Amino acid sequence: MAISCKESSSTGQKEKVISNAGLPNDVIPIFKHWNLILGDGTNAGVATEYEHEDFFYTQKDTSGDWVVFKTPNAGNTHGTSNNTRTELAQLKKWTPSEDAKMNATLKVMNVAQTGDARVAATYSVVVGQIHSADGHENEPFKVFYKKFPGHTKGSVFWNYEINTEGDDNSGRWDYSQAIWGYDFSVVGPTKDTYPPEPKDGIELGEEFSYEVMIKDGIMELKFSSEGHPTKTFSKNLITSEYSEASSMPEQVQQLFVPIGQDGVERKDAYAKEGLFFKLGSYNQTNGKDPQVNRVWCSGAETQGGDIKKQYANGNYAEVWFKSASIEISDNAISNAGYFSANDDLSKKIVYPTEVIPSIAKFKMLMGDGTSVDDLVDFEHKDFFYTVIDGTRRWVVYKTPNSGVTSKNSSNTRTELHEKREWIPEDGGRLTGTCKVMHVSVSGDARVAASYSTVVGQIHSGEGHENEPFKVFYKKFPGHEKGSVFWNYEINTAGDDNSGRWDYSSAVWGHDMSVVGSSKEDYPEEPKDGIKLGEEFSYEVNVHKGIMYLTFTSEGHPTRTFTKNLISSDYVDKADVPEQVKNLFFPIGQDGTERKTAYSGELNYFKQGAYNQTNGKDPSKNMVWCAGAETFGGDIQKQYDNGCYTEVWFRETSVGPSVPK
Repeated sequence: MAISCKESSSTGQKEKVISNAGLPNDVIPIFKHWNLILGDGTNAGVATEYEHEDFFYTQKDTSGDWVVFKTPNAGNTHGTSNNTRTELAQLKKWTPSEDAKMNATLKVMNVAQTGDARVAATYSVVVGQIHSADGHENEPFKVFYKKFPGHTKGSVFWNYEINTEGDDNSGRWDYSQAIWGYDFSVVGPTKDTYPPEPKDGIELGEEFSYEVMIKDGIMELKFSSEGHPTKTFSKNLITSEYSEASSMPEQVQQLFVPIGQDGVERKDAYAKEGLFFKLGSYNQTNGKDPQVNRVWCSGAETQGGDIKKQYANGNYAEVWFKSASIEISDNAISNAGYFSANDDLSKKIVYPTEVIPSIAKFKMLMGDGTSVDDLVDFEHKDFFYTVIDGTRRWVVYKTPNSGVTSKNSSNTRTELHEKREWIPEDGGRLTGTCKVMHVSVSGDARVAASYSTVVGQIHSGEGHENEPFKVFYKKFPGHEKGSVFWNYEINTAGDDNSGRWDYSSAVWGHDMSVVGSSKEDYPEEPKDGIKLGEEFSYEVNVHKGIMYLTFTSEGHPTRTFTKNLISSDYVDKADVPEQVKNLFFPIGQDGTERKTAYSGELNYFKQGAYNQTNGKDPSKNMVWCAGAETFGGDIQKQYDNGCYTEVWFRETSVGPSVPK
């Protein structure tokens, strides 16, 4: 007999009972055609004579016997997905030119109770799909159920995901069509504010059916539910409607383009790829931070990944199927390659050098003071590792407010250090595309360095070892937007370097000199700033002694700057900018620069997360000593309490200069 679950009227908790509905294969006798992926990431294989009390079992109610697919908001996932699933995946694949058909009748019993209403995927579950086994492994069909908390009725809609042109799939997007209720793009205006309840929606526990038929490259869809109009759709899978940027639907422009997913589709769409059906409970609500991706990262409660606690607190998706069937061509072939490529992929370490090969040209210092000379096949779970944001992999650099750092710095860093050294006359070039995910939430607003991190720099390896270039990101607590600015530090004349200072130039938002009037009184939020999680790129190109800087970010004006590194602008006190006199002179940093600036000195590039917020007493230096919380140097406590910086890079290049 099968293990099932029922609700305890006194506690609301689930308790084990014996179901008289039998095993899942007794209810829907098709499981020999599928592998079953569970909510803990396990490929359970062919699900005949199989059940699992947490994810896959049978249930009986007054309308008959059902197969239950249940999955939490967080667990181990399958492949590269951010989302858990208890889902069947077909063992054979077929091309869109062959005949294929899937039918199912189901009811959704629960969707997650927590999440961010502004995120399109929140409170939803995919109950059936077509998946590609080849190429980008995209999905030409997904049918969703979504219900906001407090609503009686939810929406059923289906999405088509483009098969992106080229090798880079990060620009992929979905186009969504409403069946009953809303489409995917209808979201809340704030985290906990929901749109009006759909009048023509589907309630939890209300049956509906879908039919997917493929013939001669055309996908025909039919959706039916008693008391609701039957809806039909047709979609060509072998000739794209979206092969030009001008053909992108307005819905996509509003939902996906702002997060950088703005690709076009290959002209023959999915024509050359093997496809297969999937069916079950593919939970779209996850615990990922919405600032990572405002379409797919839900910010929901996950109880630390504890499945039982998630179930007890409503943070799961549960779908019951009454019937299901598939029909495929005799020409269908084995889909084993998909499973071998994706099974346990979420547990596999993907090293930073696999994502950004140029990292191999650097060594690194991490936030605990550890130096690493060979970064090939290296990662560290606390400081330096890779993640997927829903569209692509990134390399993460993370470091606390207090740890162990280099001999001449007060600040921790998880930062690359270029192995090659060069003089400005010979030059070099560094590029980076990044997004800052977090800066310290504690500090002193009067201190210029508080709440900031350096994400790239040029460092001198000789003389005073000063820094002719540093690019910062800084965001005050409570602000949505932060500032990007770059600093030039003078190469101080003479042997005494204590008078050195930085001159700061705003890129987007404020420069470094904009500070608060008291410890917790912040200046006005920059109108043209950059949000946490918003991508920007920089290029530093030093050619024949001249430094050329370019900063770009979608939706923001491109900014360029030029600075001579071999002939100083600051030889005399009269040359010192007013900004410097106001910021640095009061703390005794009032030097001048040698006439030849950094000429002839060996330099190298650095890149990563160089945390500028530290626990030093501001009374000692009102520019660099941030007075932030450090929890006695306990790194985990700092991470738990937001006292750290985290920067993600997806692209980096380093090498010789480029002529200008």
